[in-house]
Amino acid sequence: MSLAYLDNNATTPIAPEVTEVMQPYLRELFGNPSSSHVKGTELGDVIEQARGHVATFLGAAHHEITFTSCGSESNNHVLKGVFLNREQFLGGHFVISCFEHPAIQQPAAYLESLGVEVTRVGCDPNGIVDPANVARALRPNTRLVSVMHANNEIGAIQPIAEIARLCREAGVLCHTDAAQSLGKVPVDVQTLGVDFLTLAGHKLYAPKGVGALYIREGLTLESLIHGASHERGVRAGTENTPYWVGLGEACRLLSENAQQHSGELRQKRDLLFRLLSEAIDGLTVNGQFSDASDDVQRRLPNTLSVNFPEVIGSELLAATPSVCASTGAACHSGETQVSDTLQAIGLSPDVARGTVRLSVGRMTTQEEIEQGAADLIASWQAMVQSQ
Repeated sequence: MSLAYLDNNATTPIAPEVTEVMQPYLRELFGNPSSSHVKGTELGDVIEQARGHVATFLGAAHHEITFTSCGSESNNHVLKGVFLNREQFLGGHFVISCFEHPAIQQPAAYLESLGVEVTRVGCDPNGIVDPANVARALRPNTRLVSVMHANNEIGAIQPIAEIARLCREAGVLCHTDAAQSLGKVPVDVQTLGVDFLTLAGHKLYAPKGVGALYIREGLTLESLIHGASHERGVRAGTENTPYWVGLGEACRLLSENAQQHSGELRQKRDLLFRLLSEAIDGLTVNGQFSDASDDVQRRLPNTLSVNFPEVIGSELLAATPSVCASTGAACHSGETQVSDTLQAIGLSPDVARGTVRLSVGRMTTQEEIEQGAADLIASWQAMVQSQ
């Protein structure tokens, strides 16, 4: 059985070019970059070159990039670094969207348990947070606002530049988790105007277990991991040379043709939707804008969140083992647990139970799309006919 991998929002395969550049650092170039002998010193320039690739990808300066182990670490570093320091619990108020990734929601809940006040801002039916609502949520003691750049379930791209501008005017720090948008649409920290930005390697064709954090020049964060003075004292831990090199190469590749890559993703996504919608009456899309121009600008080009009528999404995928995808609701003992995102856009449990997220990537082939669509259609038809 050949597989159609349509779950690139969950993770991407490692690009062949990335695997290739990593190989020497997994074999002969194995030294500790902090060592003063040749096995260590020969790696210094390599790491800084990788950092430069990440910086260029984000429109940042080299020294504004800190390597981490993943997006979750980057998010935790920002949240805990803003509200905690070695002298005292700083307290204050924190604003997030109601559908952030658990890597934001759970640290926020932890800070809330310590006494930080947390406000969760809602969104419109397309999954867009209104900057005016963020502004209204700000208080004199607000220290940080964190809104994801693009939603991982329905692909809604948030107006981060406007949110960051309002934060700046109020003297509030602004962070965005861009793990889902990077590699799909161009992202520039200068254009966005954020203070902190999170990157996750495995979402953009680099290995799992590597990420990065953009910290705007002039800002400092309390260290999340204490130890030796790696990463300019920001993050302790022996430099992970092969993975950092791999992340740098992935960013370099995506920097070369960002607009073209976005267009190709959109063509693949739209083909997938066309094939499904032509065969399935009543198939609906979450987060799709009625205006085509808005849809291009405000929805990730690779993401397709669709509601299959008359079936449960998890059962549809279980009946279609040849397709790798995700659902938007968990169904147990006849009850439907709808995701935060689908709840936020007002989707009813009856509709959400049929939600499936399909996400294409750089390596998704037309054959995969056609096979995946055909297999999903066949399974859906069989399930409906058996009812």
